[in-house]
Amino acid sequence: MSVIADIVVVVLLLFGAGFALIGSWGLVRLPSTMERLHGPTKATTLGLGALLVASVVYFQARLGVWTAHELLISLFLFITAPISANMIAKVHLHRVRIGAISEPDSIAGPPPRPSGEGEWATFETPRRDTPASTANS
Repeated sequence: MSVIADIVVVVLLLFGAGFALIGSWGLVRLPSTMERLHGPTKATTLGLGALLVASVVYFQARLGVWTAHELLISLFLFITAPISANMIAKVHLHRVRIGAISEPDSIAGPPPRPSGEGEWATFETPRRDTPASTANS
């Protein structure tokens, strides 16, 4: 294995491990759910991506073969992490709106209200007093 490949693998491993550690620490230490989402979805995803690229470089330099497993894992991770974070955030905002949970004071403060008369994009029970239901009476 060449020295350049060794250096690239070591740098990617350190970079990936550092971001995974920072993301995990943020998940444990941040006080509110919305702030905790940033640890695993941002830093840990980037760290795991760097670790997987280090694996691709290592096996290419050591065995001379390209492995698609790591690239497929990265693709799956980069697609599912934002979607799952979005779903967790929607559920959290819905539960806060209906008063089902109370959050500790967070560093960033409460989320700002949407502009105008809009609401956050969460599940909302249909109203019974809509004009369509009263027009049929």
